[in-house]
Amino acid sequence: MDETAIAFEAPNVRAAATAKGAPLDRISVRDYERSVEIGAFQAERGVEQRIRFNVVLEVGRHDAARDDDVDKVISYDTIIEAIELQLTTERINLLETLAERVAERCLEDVRAVRVFVRIEKLDRIPGTLGVEIVRMRHGEPELHPVEPVEIDVSPHPLVVCLGNGVLHGPNLPAWLDAIAGHALPAIICVESAREPAPQVGAPLVQRRIDLLSIEQNAWVLAGKDARCVVVDSRTELDWAMKHGQLSVWAPGRIVMDAVPHPRDLSAAGLALWLAREFDAGKTLLVGLEAPEDCFGVEAGVVDAGALPQI
Repeated sequence: MDETAIAFEAPNVRAAATAKGAPLDRISVRDYERSVEIGAFQAERGVEQRIRFNVVLEVGRHDAARDDDVDKVISYDTIIEAIELQLTTERINLLETLAERVAERCLEDVRAVRVFVRIEKLDRIPGTLGVEIVRMRHGEPELHPVEPVEIDVSPHPLVVCLGNGVLHGPNLPAWLDAIAGHALPAIICVESAREPAPQVGAPLVQRRIDLLSIEQNAWVLAGKDARCVVVDSRTELDWAMKHGQLSVWAPGRIVMDAVPHPRDLSAAGLALWLAREFDAGKTLLVGLEAPEDCFGVEAGVVDAGALPQI
């Protein structure tokens, strides 16, 4: 069987098909389900979802079968304990990370040679979402880098930055209704919290404090309307725009990872920087003035007391 034919086969079939030389003995745990809190998206926090494990562990040949000696074999419990120990050790965002940790634990036994780990989420879509990895005790297969193919599938969002006058004003519900009903997928930015942020002498620390003040207000908005979901990564923003989620941007992670960092940490400055980064289809500042540097982005400016104009 070639790699294409076995791509969606169970791990035990893949293990057999990719064996070299004399086949190794294998033990497996199949269709092992657990309900856990896992996931990087905000919608996956505070809730449990079902995940399914399929693990095949290849071991060095031994004479356990001849002697009928349980002490000479790796127990199936080795796999189950690796799964359970990892699930109870820490909360994990990525299936890739969970698979890696389970594989590492399985390979701790000196008799283990190679392990296949497949983990699937069962509740995110009508089918399953999953990852499969293969790890070897004595080194990894040679990697063959592949040049990425760039395809523009950006949704070109509506970026709306709401000042505190809107966030704490009577017109907020009307603005959220208008934003949610717009043809373009929306990203909402907010101003820093009204309470003055602490001031320190270290510029990098102050940058983080200022960003946290904005994130504090993002959570305030999420608390006012259940449609608003706080999002802090590019991946989740991309997913949210493609699935109609009303996202409120928590800027800390993206801004701190950006090279170079945007220098203007005002709400309007960050909103325009984000609009440029995501090639926004429309940008609107509500209750805020446009900064001097607009990053080449055309932005509409609306008074805080005005009714929605999008």
